Amino acid sequence: MATFSKGIKGWGITVLVLAVFIAGCSSNSGAAEEQAQSPVTENTTAGSGNSSESSQENETRVVQDEFGDVTIPVHPQRIAGIYVEDYLKALDITPVVQWYHPSWGIQDYLNLDVPQFDISGNIEALLQYDPDLIIVDGAADAEKYEMYSKVAPTYRLPESTLQDSKQMLAKIADVVGEQEKGAEVAAAYDEKIRDTKAKLAESVGDETVAVVRLNVDDNSLALFGVKNRYTGFIYSELGLTPHALAESMEAFQEVLSEEAVPQIDADRIIIFPSDGDWSSPENQEAIKVLDSKLWNSLPAVKNNKVYKMERSHWQSGAITANSMKMDDLLEKMTP
Repeated sequence: MATFSKGIKGWGITVLVLAVFIAGCSSNSGAAEEQAQSPVTENTTAGSGNSSESSQENETRVVQDEFGDVTIPVHPQRIAGIYVEDYLKALDITPVVQWYHPSWGIQDYLNLDVPQFDISGNIEALLQYDPDLIIVDGAADAEKYEMYSKVAPTYRLPESTLQDSKQMLAKIADVVGEQEKGAEVAAAYDEKIRDTKAKLAESVGDETVAVVRLNVDDNSLALFGVKNRYTGFIYSELGLTPHALAESMEAFQEVLSEEAVPQIDADRIIIFPSDGDWSSPENQEAIKVLDSKLWNSLPAVKNNKVYKMERSHWQSGAITANSMKMDDLLEKMTP
């Protein structure tokens, strides 16, 4: 009897546990159905919104660059523009880094307050700046492109655009999702070109112009041709008349022998140093070239029509740099 009584008691406990379990399941099921039928709470709405924003940030699209199709963010937030920071600045975008070279320095005219990326070093150093998009120009061949692509999605500008700053602007604006801003910048740029061209036509007319760089490393002079991507636009866009030597050049630039210096008999000469500025101590030896009899025999020198420019923006063919060149020309060549 004692054994039988104990078994009954154990069975009663088991039944009680099962009853509680079933009641609990029924209660939870009812609560789940009630929650499913009730309106979404504020907290749930907030969570849904954050998820939507995160989804937008993670959106991607496929675009075609010089080397094929590449998947890039629709809304890039941290952009590295190697050699093309000028265009990003024109679009009111601050890049995560600015390129520099130990021998060349940086593009000072941009006045960017960002970390510097040594383009002569290891490309993987970019990883520490966590870019979500990298844009490169013609300096990146297929091998470098692959290396950049290991750091972040990389867009290499098409070769066909590299000689036209407005085409480069349009491409970059599209890639970073700022097409409307790009169109505004392009319109203002075109207007400035028209205004500058008209004023130069009035003050300079058909006088010939030569662009010369003083190479401070070897004290030589280089003549820039009409196809030079840095300065060619002063002829093609602003209507200045190139000196005959510059007009006939196929190369971007040619170093002049000492005997060839007298051939730069242009009416006006634009000159800038290859590195540093006109007051840099390390440039003073090279500047002595401009004290030579050959240089001082040139018509532009005799007529006080040699214009010393700063090298930083004169050695860039980008939108901001070209705008600054126009300011220089208006200041130096017009009343």
